[in-house]
Amino acid sequence: MSLGRVVGVVFVAVLLQVVLARYMVGGRFVFDLVLVGVVFVSLQAGAVGGMLAGTIGGLLQDVAAGTVLGVGGLLKTIVGCLAGALGTQFVVAKPYARALIVAAATVIQAAMAVGLEAVISQTWPGIVWTGILQMIVLNAIVGYIAFYMTDALPGAMSRGRSRQRSAWGRRNW
Repeated sequence: MSLGRVVGVVFVAVLLQVVLARYMVGGRFVFDLVLVGVVFVSLQAGAVGGMLAGTIGGLLQDVAAGTVLGVGGLLKTIVGCLAGALGTQFVVAKPYARALIVAAATVIQAAMAVGLEAVISQTWPGIVWTGILQMIVLNAIVGYIAFYMTDALPGAMSRGRSRQRSAWGRRNW
């Protein structure tokens, strides 16, 4: 995966996260599309691509959210590196297996975020378990859809092209 594709996937994920953030107001839906994008890049490009995507995506998300700059970048960089290393060690080809990696990455990132917040604020933060569980499920569903589409789209495009017949191949008498 080239640098342009890595940056493109991250920018699309950040843009979707910002656009869909209005649905998260009030705690109705909790999801992290930037994390899904980072894991997507990690499984496609490896640990180095995942670290790059995590750094860019996390910092952009920190800027967009107005939180402490660098916390999201650090968390997503570590998650991107771990997911990329896992993806290179084990052949993960099916969309459901990749969605499980997205779910595991969500758990790891949530645990690291709670720990890092406890260290920074010197108090133990309150944990909203339903929000974390909802984020795990929604991230896994979005990850499954993204991985399924990237697997199915090239085949559908080639099938569509093969059904089209050229004008020279038909009998025009």
